[in-house]
Amino acid sequence: MRKISDTIARLAALKPRDPGSSGNLGAPDRLSALTGFGSNPGALNAKFYLPDDLPEGAPLVVVLHGCTQSAAGYDHHSGWSQLADEAGFALLYPEQQRTNNPNLCFNWFQPADVKRDAGEALSIRQMIEAMVKAHSLDRKRIFVTGLSAGGAMAATMLASYPDVFAGGAIIAGLAYGSAKTIPEAFDRMRGHGSPSDEELRRMLRDASPHRGPWPRISIWQGTSDQTVDVSNAKAIASQWWGVHQIQTAPTHTRTEGKNTRQVWRDASGEVVLEVNIIAGMGHGTPIDKNGYGTPGPYMLDVGISSTQEIARFWEIADGEARPSAGSKRRDIVVYSPPPIGTQSNAGPRMPARSPEVSTAPKREASPASGVQKIIEDALRTAGLMR
Repeated sequence: MRKISDTIARLAALKPRDPGSSGNLGAPDRLSALTGFGSNPGALNAKFYLPDDLPEGAPLVVVLHGCTQSAAGYDHHSGWSQLADEAGFALLYPEQQRTNNPNLCFNWFQPADVKRDAGEALSIRQMIEAMVKAHSLDRKRIFVTGLSAGGAMAATMLASYPDVFAGGAIIAGLAYGSAKTIPEAFDRMRGHGSPSDEELRRMLRDASPHRGPWPRISIWQGTSDQTVDVSNAKAIASQWWGVHQIQTAPTHTRTEGKNTRQVWRDASGEVVLEVNIIAGMGHGTPIDKNGYGTPGPYMLDVGISSTQEIARFWEIADGEARPSAGSKRRDIVVYSPPPIGTQSNAGPRMPARSPEVSTAPKREASPASGVQKIIEDALRTAGLMR
C-alpha cells in the first residue's frame, strides 16, 4: 500500500474550489426534472430530454456526467440532445448531488453503490424503468454512456444490469469492480494494481444472474490522459472478452486521423466490442465543434464526435461521422492484438487535480477501521469529510 500521507495529499487535491457551483459551466439547460421514480436509495437527481413528436418504441440513452459536471452542462457540451432531435431517441441524465459527493462524482468505487439493486446503481435502474413506462420506450434498445467517474458508473450499470442494456460506451472510465476503496481508486486511475484479467471477468460474471445475450461495448480513451491512464481501456476490453466469447486479438483495426479503432466480432459475425484510442487526447469526452458538441472543461475538440460515433455503433443514428480535415484512413486486418495502452508514461504520476473520486461519507456508511480510519480522520480534520 502506498504511504498514507501520499493518499491524503491526493485526496486533499479533490476539495471543490467552489462548493456552491452547480457544475453547469454556464450551459443552457434543455433538460426537464424527473421526480417520483422510486425509492432512490442512491439519493440521485434525474433529468431527461424528449424530442418533439417522439414516437412510441423509441430508444433510450442514459448519459452519466463526469466529476464537477452537471447533467445540463454535459448535455450541452456533448451534443446528445442535438443528436436526439435528429435521430429520434429519448435521453435520461442521472445527476449526482454534493451531499453524496462534493465533486459531483458518481461513487463508482463504493461497494454499496455499485451492486445490483442497491445504492446509486438501483437509483439509476429505477429512473430507467420510470422513463420506459411513462414514454412507452423500447426496452430492447436501452443504452448507457458516461465520462470518467460517469464512465466507471456506466461500466457498473452494464455489469450489474446486462439484461437491461443493449449497449454501452465508456469514455475515460474504469473496469467494473477494479477498485473498492479510495486508495485503490487512485491506483487504478494511474494504471497501478489492476486485478488480473481472470479476476475482472469473474467479477463481471458474478455481478448479476444474467448469462446473455450481453451488451455491445464501445470504449474511448486518450493516449495523453493524465487522470485515467490509457491502460484502463485494455482492462475494460479484457473484462468483456470472456462473456462475449471472443478472441483477444481484434477482428479489425482502422486508423483514421487521431483515432485508432479496434473491433471484435463474435462467432456470428456481429460487432460486440470496439476500442477507440485517440492519439494525443487528454482527459475528457472527444467532440467535434463542427458537428455535435461545444468545447469546455473535459469536453475536448479533437475533430471526432464520440456522441455521433457511439450512436452509430449502437445503430440508433444514421450516417458516417465526418472524417477530420486532412485525415487519412487506413483499414487493416490484424491477427495479433496491437497493445492497448502500452505507451510509456514516464513512471507514476499524480494529476494536480483529479476529478475522479471524492470522499464524502455516504448514506449508512459502515464504520471504518485501521488504515481507512486514519485516512478518514485526517480528511475530517481537513474539512473534506463530515
